[in-house]
Amino acid sequence: MAEICSLEEAIADCVRDGDRVAMEGFTHLIPYAAGHEAIRQGRKHLTVYRMTPDLLYDQMIGMGCVDRIVFSWGGNPGVGSLHRLRDAVENGWPNAIEIEEHSHAAMANAYDAGAANLPFAYFRGYIGADLPTVNPNIKEVTCPFTGETFAAVPAIRPDVTIIHALKADRAGNVLLEGILGVQKEAVLAAKKAVVTVEEIVDEIDTASPNTVILPAWTVTAIAEVPGGAHPSYAQGYYGRDNAYYIAWDPIGRDRDTFLAWMKENVLEQGPEAFATHGRKHGKA
Repeated sequence: MAEICSLEEAIADCVRDGDRVAMEGFTHLIPYAAGHEAIRQGRKHLTVYRMTPDLLYDQMIGMGCVDRIVFSWGGNPGVGSLHRLRDAVENGWPNAIEIEEHSHAAMANAYDAGAANLPFAYFRGYIGADLPTVNPNIKEVTCPFTGETFAAVPAIRPDVTIIHALKADRAGNVLLEGILGVQKEAVLAAKKAVVTVEEIVDEIDTASPNTVILPAWTVTAIAEVPGGAHPSYAQGYYGRDNAYYIAWDPIGRDRDTFLAWMKENVLEQGPEAFATHGRKHGKA
């Protein structure tokens, strides 16, 4: 059952060096505060999963947290490349990393398979694509009933999944709504799950048609971190900080500039700094 605790305690208890870690959120509700806490706690040798790695994984890679990344599309959305990711792949700085690239469909199906405790996912995909020539984890299977050929990829079974959500109640149930990615599937596929939320409430009483409730038994730890998705957005709480994404490009390009920025804005800060961002950008 979910334990309500501080973010520092949640990351210390649930994330270990060498873990397989998924941090999901599709443009909306990206768990930046939790990722920054993992950086501050000096986590190393992580295998990280994400459908659309953007600035958070750029920061974690640049700080030497990551050995391997499994992903589908990586970039600074609307701006350009992830320069810390490129530097690690092309130059081995601060350490060499292994990449495993998939399509969005493959990642989504792989999380589904993990949530169902299956060893692999199969789906119609990669027809005429080049990724199978460079990714040995993309294979083919034949349906035993029809003889049809499908693409197959290993299930994603993280040691821990980390997400940001809107609310949790005091019993440990978690509310997600708005634009959703694969947060639900990633939580159900993982051995442990850490959730940061905008607020903890006495009762979840939403009636939104796309509401997802993660019951308390699916979650390991919950930390209240207002603004914890900044610079991404949290529906009903604050909007996307587009200026942050634009400003990141020159910061991420240069190693010294990057390290100085991370020291000032991550290493010397704490989760409480995110509340300022949420207040600054106001209600969405």
